[in-house]
Amino acid sequence: MATKKIHPGWIAAAVTFFTLMATAGFRSAPSVLIVPLEEAFGWSRSQISAAVAINVLLFGLVAPFAAALMERFTVRKVVMSALAVVAISSSSTILISQPWHLWALWGIGVGVGAGSMALVFAATIANRWFVQRKGIVVGALTAATATGQLIFLPLLSHFAITYGWKSVSITVGVASAAVIPFIYFFLKEKPEALGITPYGAPDNWQPPVQSDESAGFIAIDTLRKSAKDHNFLILFFTFFVCGLSTNGLIGTHFIPAAHDHGMQTTVAASLLALVGVFDVIGTIFSGYLTDKYDPRKLLFFYYGLRGLSLFLLPSILFSTVHPSTLVFVIFYGLDWVATVPPTLMLCRIVLGPARSTVVYGWVFVGHQVGASVAAIGAAVLRVKLGDYALSFYISAAMCIVSGFAVLQIAKGKTTAELRE
Repeated sequence: MATKKIHPGWIAAAVTFFTLMATAGFRSAPSVLIVPLEEAFGWSRSQISAAVAINVLLFGLVAPFAAALMERFTVRKVVMSALAVVAISSSSTILISQPWHLWALWGIGVGVGAGSMALVFAATIANRWFVQRKGIVVGALTAATATGQLIFLPLLSHFAITYGWKSVSITVGVASAAVIPFIYFFLKEKPEALGITPYGAPDNWQPPVQSDESAGFIAIDTLRKSAKDHNFLILFFTFFVCGLSTNGLIGTHFIPAAHDHGMQTTVAASLLALVGVFDVIGTIFSGYLTDKYDPRKLLFFYYGLRGLSLFLLPSILFSTVHPSTLVFVIFYGLDWVATVPPTLMLCRIVLGPARSTVVYGWVFVGHQVGASVAAIGAAVLRVKLGDYALSFYISAAMCIVSGFAVLQIAKGKTTAELRE
């Protein structure tokens, strides 16, 4: 195996990338569905956004338990089960007639299924298969969702307009179900199962000892211990702001906000998909930078630049695509989830490498709590004030605060000490 040109870790990463990319449709769909559901049922934007808020909240809350389940059982079983839940829940939304139906199926069902994969899936694969190049692998796997967004958003928007909103639910359900056999046949569980070591591992590398504790105990125990560490609290807060300013605000409300200014839904969806193009570039490059530079300084710049771009957004939304709108799309896209690789790296300092994925799972809870707050909060402000401007300004200010907060993490430690 050692003489092969391609290490199996890269194959595992490729399978994970295409899986996350294919399943990104159900993460992209809520922003496409808001306006069609308003028109179809006469529900308020805040009622519909409540389903999105539940979805993104559960997407985060189940993450640490999913990470622990992957360690306790297998990645394949957890991911295939999650895909099945998403497929059933999404497809069943064609039967809804009340807002609570949407909350139960898209909010709870899809939220739990999606949260059992996503970034904890990427983090688990990166930690198991890589010792070197872990930052760039995490960056590439994180960018997979943006790649899926690029593919699915214009397609789902077209389906919603041409065939009705139900076609979006069916498409997401079918896409999720189609990935299940792909995982079953092609995803290998861990390098030691193949009799090899992770990519870049030293000759004396030994696989981590398998815990005989339950997944629930590992998740809760990790939270109990992490909560005593101020580094964890800072990471939790800053990732709260990360989720608030990306998935919750822009990911959910960019299309409706652009629609409020007279922009066609398909054009707005294409712009959001274009964010995904530059997100891929920015996140992979962030992974490369994380392998070389201090992750705290990287996060300082990421949050600061994101805050500045959000301050400008209300003044550059027009009915048609202006050059300033494209500048925002490019600038914001490069920064969308560039925060993930350095944040995952810093999670190692809380309880050590062995628990870093579960720690990251809890930090990711903060991300999704923030996204949930923005999803419902921005909708309420839109109903009360008539536009999204205040939501953008609040988010921008919190990004600036986060930029300075990350500089307080592991104060006194060098970049080399962070990587130990």
